[in-house]
Amino acid sequence: MSGFYGSIAAAAPGIAMLAAFACAIGGGVLIAKRRDRRKGVLMIVMALVLVANVAIWTL
Repeated sequence: MSGFYGSIAAAAPGIAMLAAFACAIGGGVLIAKRRDRRKGVLMIVMALVLVANVAIWTL
């Protein structure tokens, strides 16, 4: 892949990792402040799925 779509494909894992960190931190805050535990757990699960996807993409 080259050109515009190649650069997007190269940036996708980095963007996904930033999103995973944001979701993990946000989920942890929701759980720690006892706001909405279910959404906090779901955000952490989503972060784990994103990290697994990045691991698959880089293989």
